[in-house]
Amino acid sequence: CHDIDECKSNKPEVNRCGKNCVNTNGSYHCDNRAKIAIIGVSSGLGLLFLLIGTWWLYKLMKKRNERKRKEKFFKRNGGLLLQQQLSSSDGSVEKTKLFSSKELETATDNYNKNRVLGQGGQGTVYKGMLTDGRIVAVKKAKMVDEGNVEQFINEVVILSQINHRNVVRLLGCCLETEVPLLVYEFVSNGTLFQHIHNPNEEFPLSWEMRLRIAAEIAGALFYLHSAASIPIYHRDIKSTNILLDDKYKAKVSDFGTSRSVALDQTHLTTLVQGTFGYLDPEYFQSSQFTDKSDVYSFGVVIVELLTGEKPISSTRSEEGRSLTAYFLQSMKENHLFEILDPRVLKEGRKEELLVVAHLAKRCLHLNGKKRPTMKEVAVELEGIRTSQGGSTIQQNYEEVECITIEMTEAWDTTSTSTKSCFDSGVASSSLDIQPLLLNTS
Repeated sequence: CHDIDECKSNKPEVNRCGKNCVNTNGSYHCDNRAKIAIIGVSSGLGLLFLLIGTWWLYKLMKKRNERKRKEKFFKRNGGLLLQQQLSSSDGSVEKTKLFSSKELETATDNYNKNRVLGQGGQGTVYKGMLTDGRIVAVKKAKMVDEGNVEQFINEVVILSQINHRNVVRLLGCCLETEVPLLVYEFVSNGTLFQHIHNPNEEFPLSWEMRLRIAAEIAGALFYLHSAASIPIYHRDIKSTNILLDDKYKAKVSDFGTSRSVALDQTHLTTLVQGTFGYLDPEYFQSSQFTDKSDVYSFGVVIVELLTGEKPISSTRSEEGRSLTAYFLQSMKENHLFEILDPRVLKEGRKEELLVVAHLAKRCLHLNGKKRPTMKEVAVELEGIRTSQGGSTIQQNYEEVECITIEMTEAWDTTSTSTKSCFDSGVASSSLDIQPLLLNTS
């Protein structure tokens, strides 16, 4: 009796395993390991391709949904309207750039909290760097009301056309995010509020610097009110909205509540907006905002520069918590020099300080019609700055003495009468407009 090797047979009835046959004593069996391996590898590859296909399909759908979402936000935020205005323009708004959301995410490191420059009622501002190396400020605005989209886009177009050395320039915007993003030039040295109320001991604001800053703000507002192609009312002038660059030059910022007006329009009727302490009482009562409302707010900023005091302070007596009331009462009682900032009092000439104080007082007149225009304010401040010796200061002081203002209470509605020697001379001033317009450098 001997073993027969069935694996050598080619007959199917003897060897059903074919090449996978393994002979054993008295029998044989099939070795299916290779077949199992092939099936396993095939199944694994199939599953891998299925996973890759599913992942690719997911990414494709996600990208498609993201694109649709961006298109939806772009339309809702007025992107089509802006594109239409850009394409129909004669080139005057060609500098307006539509940034992609990815560009600004990269620029701000995905809106890293460490990049936050400031937060306010209008939104959050982040510091960013564009691919070309420019440092910018990216403002994440609050939701835009769909009913005001056209107004928002008009403001973007208008503000992008402003080219003044003392106005923060709008570089462009991004409309494909849930909330619109505005991109401004970056101003490095903080706000005027910080420098007045939290001064740098190594480099505090001198009186000369304060006077120059006041003149620069006035020049910018004059430009916005009357020298720009379309008059613009800022509507929220305050020291926190005045930025200083590395040379301590002033730049007016935060146009979130600003509005443009038709050339023949004298006022805007709106819901009252602004900051308490800077708000024009006449606007608060009537809801009618005029160019003189900006003049009032600027008057408060002048008083801040003179006194170093905050617009609203709980450390002053109750009747003097408002800086405006405190200042006007001190002026009425001839106590001006008692409330001035010590540095201002030390560095400024008496006549010069009186002229600026009386100018602030005129800006704060309860009757808007009795306030000077920003042109008059700008010309007078520039005249004070550029004056040599005391002759021009004395002339301005005499002009101030011509102005009689009868007030009872700072916040009461009173009858007033004003006689001004200033109005007759402003039109022929040699300082008119030229130093205050566009930056041609």
